[in-house]
Amino acid sequence: MATELLDKAKRNKADEFYTQMPDIEVELRHYKEHFRGKVVLCNCDDPYESNFFKYFAMNFNYLGLKKLIATSYSDSPVAYGQLPLFEIQTLKNRPSAEKPACRIEITEVPDENADGAVDLADVENLLKSRKNVFSFLEGDGDFRSAECVELLKEADIVVTNPPFSLFREYVAQLVEYDKKFIIIGNTNSLTYKEIFRMFKDDSIRTGYTNFNVGMHFYVPDSWEIYHKVEDGRKVVRVASSCWFTNLEVKKHKEKITLYRRYTPDVYPHYDNYDAINVDRYTDIPCDYDGAMGVPITFLDKYNPDQFEIVKFRKGDDDKDLSINGKCPYFRILIKRRDGKL
Repeated sequence: MATELLDKAKRNKADEFYTQMPDIEVELRHYKEHFRGKVVLCNCDDPYESNFFKYFAMNFNYLGLKKLIATSYSDSPVAYGQLPLFEIQTLKNRPSAEKPACRIEITEVPDENADGAVDLADVENLLKSRKNVFSFLEGDGDFRSAECVELLKEADIVVTNPPFSLFREYVAQLVEYDKKFIIIGNTNSLTYKEIFRMFKDDSIRTGYTNFNVGMHFYVPDSWEIYHKVEDGRKVVRVASSCWFTNLEVKKHKEKITLYRRYTPDVYPHYDNYDAINVDRYTDIPCDYDGAMGVPITFLDKYNPDQFEIVKFRKGDDDKDLSINGKCPYFRILIKRRDGKL
């Protein structure tokens, strides 16, 4: 069903996958040190719906943020619904779109109701009393628009769930403007040549959450395919989803313990490349110094100090790696860097 969902999204540009708060909390708790004094941009996030916006607004002081910026898309199917921060109809100069794109900027979140904690009530009060933090966008809120690019230039770290169908283009923009990021993508994007090249250069890595776990997302009521309903909202599970970042992730500094020994009958040689096939990253032999083909799941454990990535998928003849004329699943060709245990 996950593949069907993503295929549908890609065909129809239906990218309304709204991340659940528990998934955000589990991942972002590891990056606290990176947020202090920084401007965080959530540029694919209607603040009325986005749990990314809610997370950073409620944890603004705890994380020591300098500023939080969130922008929405025009006519988002959930805009102005889930988090009614203020009455949008009362604002002047409202664009003609039914649900116009908007920008919200937060520079401080005091405990407005003096209850000793910062919650959504405080954020609501903040926006009601300081309307200058809210404005409509001139365009539709597309991250590629000139006004959104200007916001991107201001940001230190971008954190969001970008449209799956535009993942390549989205990451390319982050690279162009040299931005730090923590974003959600599909595990299939590991096979994109642009993204794989970044893994090879150690300029992107998977996050802390094991990408074999997958994530649950809220989707609009108009979706016909879904897994369940929670609190009156449709939910889908996308098993092929994971976090990507260019910030330091401690698990990618940990060495994989190697204990298997190489034998030709267990590790067959490829027909079209001087390398052996390894079916699981846990089976990487400790006494083999040449090239090895490992599953793509290896990237979730990849330590660039322990291994180097040689190439992806293809043999010397530029065809898929094969064994006795048959092609195993996609493989990444790697070598141990030090040739030692």
